[in-house]
Amino acid sequence: MVASRFQAASLVGAPSCPNAIAWSDENLIAVASGHIVTILNPASPIEPRGTIAVPTGKHYPIGRVEKEDLLSGDLLPTALSRDRKPCARSIAWSSLGMSPNYGCLLAVCTFEGCVKVYRPPFCDYSTNWIEVADISDMLYDHLAKINFVEIDISTSEIPSNGGSKGKSAEDDMANSSTGKILKPVVLKQYKRRRVTVAAQINSHADSFEQQLSVPSHAEITSPKPTHLRILDSKKSPKTKLAKLGKNKMGSCTFPLLISKEYAARSALLSSLVVTWSPLLCSPSNQSFPSSDDPFQKYSILAVGGKSGKISFWRISAPQCYSIEQCKAPTGVLFLGLLQAHTSWVTAVSLELLVSNSEPRVVMVTGSTDGSVKLWLGNVEELSKLSEASKAAPFVLVKEVIRVNIVPISVLSVLLPAQPVDKMRIAVGKGSGSFEIWTCDTSNFKLDKAGCHDAHDYAVTGLCWSSDGLSLYSCGQDNYLRSWILCGGCLSEVSIPSNIPGQTGSHEVGDLLTSLCPFLSESLFSLEKTMSFLLQVPDALRSCLGVVASPGNLMVAMVRDLDVELLGQMYEARAQKAVVEFLWIGGQPVESTTTNTSIDSYKESFPGFTPNELACWESNILWSLKQYEDPNNSLVVWDIITALLVFKDSIPKYVDYLLGRWLSTAFLGGQNTDYRPLGEVLALSSKCFSEVPSRLLHLLNIMTRRIILSEMKAGELNSSVTTDTTSVRNETLELGLRTLLGSERELRERLVGLSFAAVSGGSHSAAKTSLQPETWSPLGVMQMEQWVVFNHAHVRNQLKVLASEAQKHTRMGGDSNAATEQCIFCTASVPFESPEHATCQGAESIKGDMEKHEVPRCAVSMQVCPASPSWFCICCRRKVHKLAPEYLFKMPRFPTDFSSWKEASAVEKSPRPFCPFCGILLQRMLPDFLLSAQPV
Repeated sequence: MVASRFQAASLVGAPSCPNAIAWSDENLIAVASGHIVTILNPASPIEPRGTIAVPTGKHYPIGRVEKEDLLSGDLLPTALSRDRKPCARSIAWSSLGMSPNYGCLLAVCTFEGCVKVYRPPFCDYSTNWIEVADISDMLYDHLAKINFVEIDISTSEIPSNGGSKGKSAEDDMANSSTGKILKPVVLKQYKRRRVTVAAQINSHADSFEQQLSVPSHAEITSPKPTHLRILDSKKSPKTKLAKLGKNKMGSCTFPLLISKEYAARSALLSSLVVTWSPLLCSPSNQSFPSSDDPFQKYSILAVGGKSGKISFWRISAPQCYSIEQCKAPTGVLFLGLLQAHTSWVTAVSLELLVSNSEPRVVMVTGSTDGSVKLWLGNVEELSKLSEASKAAPFVLVKEVIRVNIVPISVLSVLLPAQPVDKMRIAVGKGSGSFEIWTCDTSNFKLDKAGCHDAHDYAVTGLCWSSDGLSLYSCGQDNYLRSWILCGGCLSEVSIPSNIPGQTGSHEVGDLLTSLCPFLSESLFSLEKTMSFLLQVPDALRSCLGVVASPGNLMVAMVRDLDVELLGQMYEARAQKAVVEFLWIGGQPVESTTTNTSIDSYKESFPGFTPNELACWESNILWSLKQYEDPNNSLVVWDIITALLVFKDSIPKYVDYLLGRWLSTAFLGGQNTDYRPLGEVLALSSKCFSEVPSRLLHLLNIMTRRIILSEMKAGELNSSVTTDTTSVRNETLELGLRTLLGSERELRERLVGLSFAAVSGGSHSAAKTSLQPETWSPLGVMQMEQWVVFNHAHVRNQLKVLASEAQKHTRMGGDSNAATEQCIFCTASVPFESPEHATCQGAESIKGDMEKHEVPRCAVSMQVCPASPSWFCICCRRKVHKLAPEYLFKMPRFPTDFSSWKEASAVEKSPRPFCPFCGILLQRMLPDFLLSAQPV
């Protein structure tokens, strides 16, 4: 299906497995592009980029076999295997907060079965990501220590300690109808494509089709481990054996194994797929985590392998976050192995289910034996598990799909935002079809919503939209399809062809124009460049993954190129795959009513129909509504980008959207209410004290990036600080006054929290052993001077708190000195503004008075030290002392002192968010290094 491209970027390596693309919560995209993993910023996909060089597999010394056993059925794949170039098979992002800078960790699984975890090089000034954990090494160390006793080669059933064998969903459907299982549709689809799939297997050795071709009746002892060495016990001297194994087994020789046991050990060390759980916390520690508990916040890393088992690893989140040199090791604990399937595990998904009783982790697994299973794990029990525990991490709830001849290629699971909604499970198969299942999370009753013959080859990507109403599928047939789930039925719809800022989007020129920056004008003439661009559509061979943006307005997919159709001198060497970005904001998900006020814009923007504009309106307002929850990190890049592109073509439509959102969020209006933007801004400014801090953060972002997009951040900060709003444009003046009022409201809340903490509010309650140390503010003297300078504007409650804090600071000594020194010289720095400062100057060699301008911390108002500080990419401010956690969750401005004092009892280690924009802070890096861009 032809869709319009917003932008595209080429890759130097080609992906070769399903789900080869992943979008992180901090707005970074990772692509498993062959021998490297490419990390790019969707706001600037061309450059800069980060990379992970896929490591070469290690030869783990697991044992030796007799020479005559090499041609046995168990070891024949191993004996015939040859070393291949390193290649990434599976990638997965963790949740926010797992990296030392509060970013995301990236887990990478290679074709050779190695699994490693990487962090961003935020303090290393490098494009190469840093390895923090080698999961394969840890798994081998554990298995070698217990001498591989966990392998049971005599059985292929799920062990009893893996949980009760759940009832199959197909059995439930059979019992409710005729008592027979109806599977001819799936079998017919697979039969029709059997020749095609076999041809693909023969033409692409060592690709993921080979993995999908494992028959359902194959035993778990027939893997193809390319990273393991076969040894001949008759001809290999003991000295050589000891030399090969000295790194892992000292001077011990390898044990003599039978072929089946050797194959089982090889399969156990051959990983296929990785996935992360959301950030978890023990229910007993949610209020006051113990300071000596290294796993107070953690995430579960699940690794599926060729043995049919899944290994679970508990990886702890950092105790505190920093952008300095990171030397603290990442805490990793092995939890155990689970025999999930009898064949290769090809897909795993972990989601958090929050119910009224207790939080639980839902796991859905798929295998080459065609089965899909639903598992359940208790969060509190997962936090107590250790390497010595014998309990199973997860319990089998139900078998969604029973064993059949159609292998599972991909899974996509979406848990409901509300408990009344149902969980949605999309199952992609090697035959090109996929199934949709809905699950009632109260009793885990499964209903089949449909089975669709979507693609001619294997399904390589499935992606639910955030609202659970749309599904996007892609396959090896190079097609991306869009589906809508309505009334329990799934139906295909067209992907929106009209995109903001472009016309004639059905032409392929949009993609080709995006690829032009990769072509060097010094090497190609214009005629050769156009010739190459015209060949690109035919060179797009297959689609190997699709993923949605955090704001749910865009999808990205990766396609590999047929290099035989490209120029062999340059193009075929430099471009092996393409990442494409498609707008889905105009996707109709249900019956969208067209507002009559949109009709007036039809003539101003003839490329869109009123119905398409109504769909964009509905999707943008829905996304903004989701970000009003303070638990959702503010990553609104796609929303801002869409509004900016619309602003260039139809500014009245953007004013209409912002007016609708402000009327609903700040004034309590209905979705059908509409007022002019200027009127809404004036009315919203009067109710800032009554709205949550998250709404003020969203308003600041929209004002800076949309309404005042023509003004630079430094100019805006200066205007807000000096209260100067004299501009010619009436809209800009309203935007500046709105930004001034919103940021002043947030600053008063921050200063009030600091004063309350100093005056003893955080120590009013009796301490317990479970309570952490409270957040301690800095820069109280500077805040007191700010209150004096703005005495006519600040609230009376803040003035009283300032007087109380002044008494405590005088009694406690001069810990927060008002007189500061310049970081470049010894001159004093007077307090004149909370944004920046200028020292009084020092006499230079020439006899002149040299003055230095230094930035102030946006939280403490103190002069930022010479060491690296946190940086906000939206308002361009620096932060040295992080703001308290409660600032970002304030429902309104407190009305009395007691609420201030209760609010000041916050955790010691807050999260690095900007106090005025609410987005993730980061270290300021040069333009040639990759950094996340949430706006």
